[in-house]
Amino acid sequence: MVISLTEAALNKMKAMGLKEEQSPRIDADVAGGCGLSVKFILVFDEQRRNDTVIEYGGIQFRIDRFTKRYLNEETQIDYTDEHGFLVGESFISSACAID
Repeated sequence: MVISLTEAALNKMKAMGLKEEQSPRIDADVAGGCGLSVKFILVFDEQRRNDTVIEYGGIQFRIDRFTKRYLNEETQIDYTDEHGFLVGESFISSACAID
């Protein structure tokens, strides 16, 4: 698995001056019943024991096993003032069985 940051995202991360207890973690926001909707977000919280750690530009990103299942092999993180951090590509699955 590879994580890459746009120049805007990397600059914002460095400007934030993250403390050790504030690890950036990619998290999946999953919703749905018949279909499945997955949106990825970046949260800053305490480290979790079983997270996978991927480093980019001196920043350690953490991903839990649940989220890792939904991410592409290569995930890009971008940043805009309007939307904040944008992680990967969200997707919707409409795997409903019709009888």
